[in-house]
Amino acid sequence: MDLGLSGKWALVCGASKGLGHGCAQALVREGVNVVVVARGVDALHQAADRLRQVAPGVQVLPVAADITTEAGRAAVWAAPGGPGRDVDIVVTNAGGPPPGDFRQWDRAAWLQAVDANMLTPIELIKATVDGMAARGFGRIVNITSSAVKAPIDILGLSNGARSGLTGFVAGLARSPLAAQGVTLNNLLPGAFDTDRLRGTMQGAATKTGQSLDAVMAARRKNIPAQRFGTPEEFGAVCAFLCSTHAAYITGQNILADGGAFAGTF
Repeated sequence: MDLGLSGKWALVCGASKGLGHGCAQALVREGVNVVVVARGVDALHQAADRLRQVAPGVQVLPVAADITTEAGRAAVWAAPGGPGRDVDIVVTNAGGPPPGDFRQWDRAAWLQAVDANMLTPIELIKATVDGMAARGFGRIVNITSSAVKAPIDILGLSNGARSGLTGFVAGLARSPLAAQGVTLNNLLPGAFDTDRLRGTMQGAATKTGQSLDAVMAARRKNIPAQRFGTPEEFGAVCAFLCSTHAAYITGQNILADGGAFAGTF
């Protein structure tokens, strides 16, 4: 299926590995030029090289910056050879806050979580959607978490911050932007085989006194698919949401979790 994206520009955050890299990979395969952002310089440039090998004809522009800071966002918009704020697709993605007991989190921990997982996506949306609307095409995909629908007790910081973003997007997606070719959706990953998953599982293992392998095996058993997802699978869903075929999908929370969420809605 031709997704109708060849020649467009995307900004993909957290793109050096994991789900962000899976999204960038899926987009470059569709002929999308990408600005890929992550904090680690070496890992980011290695990721950019892999993306160029996937699709030699596209432009891959790595920007090593902390997208959760004003300075990091300014570096992205000013990157030489990039589209500036005139991107057609934005995939927001920031590392989730650490697991733990809410009794241990002070105000600073909460503000850091909200800044990274709610306010940063909003700043990226604010910087780009009006240009998208003027051009008649735009796609915002926020990588959030399945915990928005089924909260996990040790991920309280993430539950709170990402739920705030979800509420904001629900309103904005139904603004006049919907009639101007701009869609905004959230993509909710369940258990995918990433460093983030292992970090969360290690937190659970420490809390319960079990081994990491035992905790991960138990998690797999609770997934109807009986396995963890792959970043490539996740990226394919992201690319479809960015496509011309998904123009009538906006304001939605798309859950990719192997059937783990047991609710009807």
